[in-house]
Amino acid sequence: MTKTHRSKAAFTVAVASGLVLGGVAAPAALAAPSADAVIAEVYGGGGNSGATLTSDFVELANRGAAAASLAGFSVQYLPGSASPSSAWQVTPLAGSVAPGGRYLVAESKGSGGTVALPTPDATGAIALSATAGTIALVSGTTALTCKTAADCAADSRIKDLVGFGTATVREGNPTAAPSNTTSVARGTALADTDDNAADFTVGEPTPTNTAGESTGGDPGPAPTPAKIHDIQGTTRISPFKDKKVGDVTGVVTATRTFGSQRGFWLTDPNPDSDPRTSEGLFVFTGSTSPAVAVGDAVTATGTVREFYPDAPATSNFQSLTELTGAQWTVGSHGNALPAPTVLNPDTVPTTYAPSPGGNIEPLALEPSKYALDFWEAHESEIVSVTDARVVGPTNSFNELYVTSKPDQHKSARGGSVYLGYDQLNSGVMKVSSLIPFAERPFPKLNVGDVLTGTTSGPVEYDDFGGYTLFASVLGTEKDNGLAQETTRKQRTGELAVATYNVENLSPVDTQAKFDRLADAIVTHLATPDIVNLEEIQDNNGPANDTVVAADQTLQRFTDAIVAKGGPRYEWREIDPVDDADGGQPGGNIRVAFLFNPARVSFVDRPGGTPTTAVGVVREHGKAHLTVSPGRVDPANEAWTASRKPLAGEFVFKGRTVFVIANHFNSKGGDQPTHGRFQPPARSSEVQRAKQATVLRGFVDALLAADRNANIVVAGDLNDYPFSPAVQTLTAGGALKDLIASVPEAERYSYVFEGQSQVLDHILASRALRGVDYDVVHINAEFADQASDHDPQVIRFRPGAGNPIEDGFNDFLDWLDQVFGKK
Repeated sequence: MTKTHRSKAAFTVAVASGLVLGGVAAPAALAAPSADAVIAEVYGGGGNSGATLTSDFVELANRGAAAASLAGFSVQYLPGSASPSSAWQVTPLAGSVAPGGRYLVAESKGSGGTVALPTPDATGAIALSATAGTIALVSGTTALTCKTAADCAADSRIKDLVGFGTATVREGNPTAAPSNTTSVARGTALADTDDNAADFTVGEPTPTNTAGESTGGDPGPAPTPAKIHDIQGTTRISPFKDKKVGDVTGVVTATRTFGSQRGFWLTDPNPDSDPRTSEGLFVFTGSTSPAVAVGDAVTATGTVREFYPDAPATSNFQSLTELTGAQWTVGSHGNALPAPTVLNPDTVPTTYAPSPGGNIEPLALEPSKYALDFWEAHESEIVSVTDARVVGPTNSFNELYVTSKPDQHKSARGGSVYLGYDQLNSGVMKVSSLIPFAERPFPKLNVGDVLTGTTSGPVEYDDFGGYTLFASVLGTEKDNGLAQETTRKQRTGELAVATYNVENLSPVDTQAKFDRLADAIVTHLATPDIVNLEEIQDNNGPANDTVVAADQTLQRFTDAIVAKGGPRYEWREIDPVDDADGGQPGGNIRVAFLFNPARVSFVDRPGGTPTTAVGVVREHGKAHLTVSPGRVDPANEAWTASRKPLAGEFVFKGRTVFVIANHFNSKGGDQPTHGRFQPPARSSEVQRAKQATVLRGFVDALLAADRNANIVVAGDLNDYPFSPAVQTLTAGGALKDLIASVPEAERYSYVFEGQSQVLDHILASRALRGVDYDVVHINAEFADQASDHDPQVIRFRPGAGNPIEDGFNDFLDWLDQVFGKK
């Protein structure tokens, strides 16, 4: 398992399904309640992603009044979904556990984590699941053979047993599911009711051995009194990291009572005078709902942790300072809440982050200078924004993005345009909701819509999108009527070429997706003559087998276009080598051409294969391809695990046009813009720079054969107009990136984390005449999307390379524009 207690998948399932673990009928008890030794705690996340501890463990305790001998006993483990081939794994025990004492069994050690267990009393090598399984305390060391709750109930050797998560074998109902960072543990009373769900709760792992040593060999010193601002400190890392603190006081400002990331936020109503120190703190209670209410005055004790969503030593993300393993008392109820920080247009600094060229965690915060420092200085405090405009539509996780700076790089349709590495929109923040879905469904909003009135709640760092306002008060949704765009139809003498990333299209998709994409081609793109498609998957989509053909995908798509009133497009593509081009495993995504044979001809030259490189030849003063369609230098290491460009030779009204379809490698592996390393390393740029160099070399070969060649380079380049890759393609003016020809407020085709940006491009050679270009916004700004990309289209008249003939065509262009015909 790689997810942690911040797992978005787990959070979504809990919200969407209303899942209540333990809501099933309880089978018979497995063993009579033990009078002495019992299983006290189980942890299987040791060494996993996000874990602090390096090892799994099982902890025993003695409920009795006399020492309990463990000689000849064992702890045994069975996977959660026990199959006929599953076997119990055994760790023998020795020694005894004192009355009221603990006994620590260390199990498998992982590669992650930073904190070792205290000295164990017994050691095994069982790799426990972090989320589901069964642990049994057994009289004897022979492996159990039972695989069901009923069969295990009949085995008298079992002294105690706990099934956690979705375990098949358990006492009564299984416990709630732990994670890489949480364990299941009995309460301090060590109650044994023969119902695991009732006896165990999820929380911070607290391994303790017979000597009373807890994590790291610490015998448990008294907590250090600390105020919240002391805990938060003046940098991103708490000066109390991994230490126990006490007398932590504050007023509860919000609670999170569903999902696997439950807890509550405290704010100290008596702040210090340092603007760098937050007065807010999140108290993490795991999968247990906190027994507090907003307005409660709380005094808490616990351990300060810096939570990362993955392995702390290698994480690219920032951490969240939180209090774990907490105990608290409520002094009074109904107290007034501290005033929120109100976000006005000038509240958050414009400059995004300090850029020391490394980890910013040790740097003293400068909240008046940098946006990321501002948010960190208000971590877990309540912030509020009024009439917040949506700049990123509602997604499948019930999140959206708003801006506190409505005039910052505002797009023509209400978003925030990303115009440079140093021009991130610092007013953008994510909004999630603390309000139960049954009480108020999360609004489905598009870019340009508004959350009117006040939206407020604690702010917290989330690796899925940066600093997030968890709304306990959510503004009223106002629909500003964002409409899908429709481009004009090409004129008689114009050739229209479009590019469209159709997001992993395959026959496993619904007919509704095919119909919507087809409607985009027919209605919104006005049936272009040629369409470059990206992310066409093979005939069985994500099934990871040897299938690579995509004819069924393309047949179904072209049929859907006809059904929407469009032309009968033909297609050309080259099936890739299985699993060699990246993307979803098994999907074999590729680029492909659709073309309307009633308007444009495709020049078929056989010989194109997944591994054959297309070449350029010069005949009668003109350039031609050696194979058509053909892949551009597919063996070049620049295309490793990435899509290879597809070149095609077309003829329109007697003019040869070369179209090259592209889908460069993704940005996967880049450090996040909001992470702890500033400026972030964009490691994926290295491969795209190589890809751009190879592609530019091929374009140069075409132009060397015919300097007046009509060339369209189009597709999802996965990079910005200001990126090194795109700059390589446009260097010297051989190709023009057409997105640069539109106003800055319109330069986007994709919306990511509230930033409207360009990933898709159409580049044109100088020979193209009467160029008209359009980005057609139909997806990226909308909560309801057929794809996450917007398509683009270029309309032009191919040049002939003859000044007189081209001049006459310019005259025809003018006539066509004035009179609409020739």
